[in-house]
Amino acid sequence: MNSWSELNNEYNQAVVSGGSEKSGYNHILQRKSQFIQDLSALTGRNTILYFSAFLNQGKSTINTDINDKDINAFMETIRGTDKNKGLDLILHTPGGEIGATEQIISYLKSYYGEDIRAIVPQMAMSAGSMIAVSCKSIMMGRQSCIGPFDPQLGGIACQSMLREYNYAVKEVMNNPASLGLWQVMFSRLTPTFLTRCQQANELVDKLADKILSGKGLSQNTIEDIKTKFSQNDDTKIHNRHIDREECSKVGLVIEELERDQNIQDLVLGIHHCCMILADKTNLDKIVENNIGGNYILTTALSNTTTAP
Repeated sequence: MNSWSELNNEYNQAVVSGGSEKSGYNHILQRKSQFIQDLSALTGRNTILYFSAFLNQGKSTINTDINDKDINAFMETIRGTDKNKGLDLILHTPGGEIGATEQIISYLKSYYGEDIRAIVPQMAMSAGSMIAVSCKSIMMGRQSCIGPFDPQLGGIACQSMLREYNYAVKEVMNNPASLGLWQVMFSRLTPTFLTRCQQANELVDKLADKILSGKGLSQNTIEDIKTKFSQNDDTKIHNRHIDREECSKVGLVIEELERDQNIQDLVLGIHHCCMILADKTNLDKIVENNIGGNYILTTALSNTTTAP
């Protein structure tokens, strides 16, 4: 089994034998690439890893979030792959920009069609969850989770903001004396903020319909999935972790990672390698395919090994 501790020991041994942190980095980098190649050979499918180091301290959210730079990463990693073999997309991401997410989904489907399976070794949150939900199936382990993709503006939940505003209007109508309190609270909002919240909410609803319409789901199932992921009435908070059982209950096609021990070992080996690299180097994000194409983003940090 390719556990974190085993791979971390390999890293340390490579550092000792090679005489530098760079030796450890290169060893784990090679192990990760070999795992990706082995996974593709085992499944007979293309494999693209999309890993963000968002869980590691000191990383730049400019690089770790989903953003427009990622299209360049996918252009690099799609190139040379056989579109007839479909795609396994390994996702570990906190989410990010909704516009970039829409483009990524559209771009991947323009090449692989609907034959895209998401594999979530740990977390694919927010916009990352939207990418996973857009796939024909999601492979998840017991430890895996995805999350809501209700819209956020500046860290504020748009639906909660609109709900609070509507509550305030009713409150003032019923109790005019409360006007002063609400005026103080809403005076902090920038012009058009509420309108942008409404527009963001409408956009997410539209995108949810778009990504679910080609999956052959009933309208009731589509509404159940939208209620779970694009509305925060049930989930309450944006970083709510939704496990595979909850995903399956609302109608998503879920594959259990543990069903195939070989696939599980390779997927977790890839993930553990990335976590080790993110912890010990200035790696922010890596997107890599099974034929050697990769795209790496880094941030200059002190006391770390520099990724190439």
